[in-house]
Amino acid sequence: MSWSPSSWRDFPIKQQPIYQDASLLKSVEAELSSYPPLIFAGEARNLKEDLAKVGRGEAFLLQGGDCAESFSAFGATNIKNLFKLMLQMNMVLMYSSGKKVVKVGRVAGQFAKPRSGDFETKNGIELPSYRGDIVNDVAFTTESRIPNPKKLIKAYNQSAATMNLLRAFSRGGMADLNEVHRWNLDFIKDFPLGKKYEELSEKIDRAMKFMAACGINSKNTPQLHQTTVYTSHEALLLNYEEALTRKDSITNDWYDCSAHMLWIGDRTRDLGGAHVEYFRGIKNPIGCKVGPSMKEDELIQLIDALNPENEEGRLNLIVRMGADKVEDHFPVLLKKVKSEGKNVVWSCDPMHGNVEKSSSGFKTRDFDNILREVKQFFKIHESEGTVAGGIHLEMTGEDVTECTGSQSSAITADDLGDRYHTQCDPRLNANQALELSFMVSDTLRG
Repeated sequence: MSWSPSSWRDFPIKQQPIYQDASLLKSVEAELSSYPPLIFAGEARNLKEDLAKVGRGEAFLLQGGDCAESFSAFGATNIKNLFKLMLQMNMVLMYSSGKKVVKVGRVAGQFAKPRSGDFETKNGIELPSYRGDIVNDVAFTTESRIPNPKKLIKAYNQSAATMNLLRAFSRGGMADLNEVHRWNLDFIKDFPLGKKYEELSEKIDRAMKFMAACGINSKNTPQLHQTTVYTSHEALLLNYEEALTRKDSITNDWYDCSAHMLWIGDRTRDLGGAHVEYFRGIKNPIGCKVGPSMKEDELIQLIDALNPENEEGRLNLIVRMGADKVEDHFPVLLKKVKSEGKNVVWSCDPMHGNVEKSSSGFKTRDFDNILREVKQFFKIHESEGTVAGGIHLEMTGEDVTECTGSQSSAITADDLGDRYHTQCDPRLNANQALELSFMVSDTLRG
């Protein structure tokens, strides 16, 4: 079948807001179509090459960031803290494995969120669900929950500013390996985990001094001074994605220039649906969430639809089963994909299958369950002789109290209300994310 950036409009679609002003929506889409791209096709091709290395076991994928970016929490400090956290985790994982770490942020576009229901009820009042700041507002009022097309423009502008800052951090000296001590976030320095990171920093310092004595330094070796952080988000609002889809002048291929990598969620991966139709035509590296309801034949059909040429680095299958289900559901899928000879990247999302309601009423995730799913993911791959390519985390560089447990934070259900700032789902704080990276590094070293 022929494909175009708008062919998805002829297919059934899920998880979409209902806009009251169709003419305003159309004018906003036209305005977005005239805006500059947020990323370039060549950058997306570079990520595809890096992900091909991940699929072969030559590199490791670290994908992480906010559950849902917000307009109110936007600022340079939050972006810088996430960048620092990713650099810390990168260093821990790279030092342990001896492999390149491909860093992909859930950032500069992760605004829209799928919801389990179209409406939510509080105190007997029913209103449309909050679907992310790109759609409506989190405040529980009738006016706040009306989808507003102009928010698409604000999301683009914030994404552009975020991309600009990430590029500056990546190329302006903050990523210099001589600065590893400065990456340690202030609020974790006095914790045992912060001291453990400082010990690693000392080892890297000694290595850097040795290389400098050999004539290798940041001035003559850009790899020691710069880094790359790619961007990604769930491409839920296809009218936004279509408006930023551009034809590459070099290859004449279509790329979604809103992010380097886009993914399809577990709720929108229908084979006959609009999201699969849109994704099959763009040349970006793409992802697809794989939940416990996925069947063997369905997964193979999805792979064939999204990666018909069986290209390395094209398709990232993001496993999100839950700690109690991954051992029962994942091995069957892994064996099927292996037997069919499909080239995919396997990564573990231990967040989305482990959401629970705490005794204090907050939605949370327990660190032990997150860690348990990660360990099982690696163990299953080891038993099959396949590559556990990476991890996909909802996390923040801020000192929040949203997920319980871990040795570094020891957050209980009663502590959740202290700094519960998420717009949607609970995130690992910097301590917890760094602790998880040390534990994954032990697995990689083993």
